[in-house]
Amino acid sequence: PQYARGRLLQCRLSFGPGAPGVLFNSALFFYVFLPVVVLGYYAGRARGGYAVAEAWLFAASLLFYASWDVRYLPLLLGSIAVNYRLGQTLRRQPRRRWLAVGVALNLGLLGFYKYADFFLGEVNALAGTAYPLIGVILPLGLSFITFQQIAYLVDSYHGQSHGDEGWLRYALFVTFFPQLVAGPIVQHREIIPQFGALARPTPGLPWGFATGLFIFSVGLFKKVVIADSLAPWADRAFADATALGFFDAWTAALAYTLQIYFDFSAYSDMAVGLGLLFGLRLPLNFLSPYQAVTISDFWRRWHITLGRFLRDYLYIPLGGNRQRLARTLMALAVTMLLGGLWHGAAWTFVAWGGLHGAYLAVYHLWRRGRWRLPRPVAWALTFTAVVFAWVLFRADSFAAAWHLWGAMLGLHGVDLPNTLRPMLGFLGEAVVWSMPRQANGLEMLILLPLLVFVVTQPNVHDLAARFQPTRRWGVTTFGAAAAAVVLLGQPTTFIYWAF
Repeated sequence: PQYARGRLLQCRLSFGPGAPGVLFNSALFFYVFLPVVVLGYYAGRARGGYAVAEAWLFAASLLFYASWDVRYLPLLLGSIAVNYRLGQTLRRQPRRRWLAVGVALNLGLLGFYKYADFFLGEVNALAGTAYPLIGVILPLGLSFITFQQIAYLVDSYHGQSHGDEGWLRYALFVTFFPQLVAGPIVQHREIIPQFGALARPTPGLPWGFATGLFIFSVGLFKKVVIADSLAPWADRAFADATALGFFDAWTAALAYTLQIYFDFSAYSDMAVGLGLLFGLRLPLNFLSPYQAVTISDFWRRWHITLGRFLRDYLYIPLGGNRQRLARTLMALAVTMLLGGLWHGAAWTFVAWGGLHGAYLAVYHLWRRGRWRLPRPVAWALTFTAVVFAWVLFRADSFAAAWHLWGAMLGLHGVDLPNTLRPMLGFLGEAVVWSMPRQANGLEMLILLPLLVFVVTQPNVHDLAARFQPTRRWGVTTFGAAAAAVVLLGQPTTFIYWAF
C-alpha cells in the first residue's frame, strides 16, 4: 500500500497485480464475500456445529486479510501463535520478564514496519548520514492487532483474561474480519465469552441479525454518500494550503472535520453491524464525539476503544490516576504524544497528540479551579479546539498547518464567497481582502447543516437501541443500503486503514 494522510489509500492485491483488496464499501464485498461468508457460517453451524462455523469464519477472515497482501499472512499467523503461547505461560506463571518479552516483541514488530524508515530518515537528516532506507510496507491493521494482543498479554499477567479457549478461538478473536483492519480494539475478555455463548445450540438467526443489517446499512451510507463526497473538498484545499484565505480555510477545516468523522464512524458502525450478523457484540467506538462539551468528554466519545487502551495500559500505569497534579500532567503528556505517534510515522501526528495533551492539561487545571462555562460556550470552545487540531492531523507539513491556522484566524486577509460580495456594497472593497482563490460558498451551505445534524441528532447506536423488525425500520434500512449501493462505483478505502 502507498499511504497518504487523509487521502485515498491505493492498495494492490497480491492475488493479482494492481487489483484492490476486499473493501467493506465495494461491490465484491457486498454481493459476493459477505453473502458467502454469512451463508457458509450458518450452514456450517446447522450441520457441523459451532466449531465448524468458527473454523469457517476464521478461514474467511484470513482470506479477507490475504486479499490485500498474502505475503503478510505468515507474519499474522506467527504473531498470533507467539502471543497465544505467551498468554498461556503468563496465566500459569505471571512473571514480569515474560510480560516484558511479549510487549517488546509486539512493539518491536510494529516499530520495525511502521517507524524504521521514518527514524532512519530523521537520523540521516540530523547527522548528515546516508543510511539506505529499508523500504518495508506496513502490514494492514498491524497497529490495531498489536494493541489488541498487548492487552491480552497484560490481562493474562494480571489474571484477568477469560481463560484457555484454544488456539483457534484466540486466533479468531484477533483476526475476526469486521474489526481486523481498523478496530474497534477489542479485548479478550469481551469476545471469548461470546464465542462460548454462541457454542450453545440455538435455532434460527441471532437476535441482533436485523439490527446488524440496519447498523451496517447506515454505516455504508455514511461512507459512500457523505464521507466520500466530502473527501474531494478537503483534498483539494489541503493540497495547496498556502492559497487559502479565511473562508476557504474554514471550509477546508470543516470539510475534513466532518469527513474523518463520517469515514471512521462509518467503518466502526459497519464493524459493529457485521459482528451482529454473526451474533457477536463488538464494543462501540463512537458516541457523538462532536457533541462533547469538554475535551475530556470528546476523548470519551471519539475512538473509544483506543482511548480505553491508552487509559488502562499507559495513562494509569504512569500514575495518571493519582491525585498529584504534576504526575497527572506528565502522564497525560506522554500518553497523548505516544497516541499521536501511533497514528503515523510523522512529526505532525506527534504534535497533534501533544496538542491534545495540552488541551487535556488545561482542562484538568480548569476543573481544579471549579469554574464553569455555559454549555453552549463550552461546546463551541471544545469543538473549535478539535477543528484546529484536525488541521495539524491532516496537513502535509507544519508549514501548511501554520498557514492554514493563520488563514482561519484572518491573519492573511478575509475572503468571502463571490455570491456575497455584491451584497456588501462599498464594504466589499473597503474591508474585505480577496485572495488568489475564492470560494463560491456552496460548500458551507452543505457543511453547516451537516454539522448541525451531527451535533443535535441521535447517533446510529441511539437509533439501533429503538430498532424493531417492522416495515418502517425495514424501509429505512433498505433505503440507506440502496442509496449507498447506487453510488458504490470505484470503492475508496477508509482513512484509518492507513494507521
